[in-house]
Amino acid sequence: MNFPLAYLLTFRTYGTWHHGDTRGSVDRRSFNQYRTPMIPPSVALASDERSLQKHESFLLNEEQRANVESTIKEVCKYRAYDLYAANVRTNHVHSVVHALRPPEKIVEAFKSYSTRNLRNAKLIDSSVRVWSRHASTLYLWKESSVTAAVGYVLYGQGDEFPNFDELVG
Repeated sequence: MNFPLAYLLTFRTYGTWHHGDTRGSVDRRSFNQYRTPMIPPSVALASDERSLQKHESFLLNEEQRANVESTIKEVCKYRAYDLYAANVRTNHVHSVVHALRPPEKIVEAFKSYSTRNLRNAKLIDSSVRVWSRHASTLYLWKESSVTAAVGYVLYGQGDEFPNFDELVG
């Protein structure tokens, strides 16, 4: 398998973005193929999906966000992944990572270790569902794409600036 220079990985907290949302979503039945048309916004569809949730929607507070960020750094260090950027928001996580692994395995590790660390630190109850299913896994094949993704993760996420010295490695 040819591996890209890096991946832009994005995963969301549980119940914070449904099909039919005005921000856009992709139909799972089309298997999220590249350039697949987005589902048109639908208040009814988003409402139906919310009503089918088995758990409460989950948002990360400041302490939980810091815990998740440090866990991502830990996972990358332990597994020798190159973490170029990470930004943990209240309802999603972005990271730019180089690893000689499929991106789904990286996201799986980020989610599972973060959940475990949040529980061990008593920052969430054992019944809390933290993450939604799946993730966005963009393959970055060019240096310019990696640079743009790092800029997006670090500078395109709102007013709060992360500590760049700790993130870029």
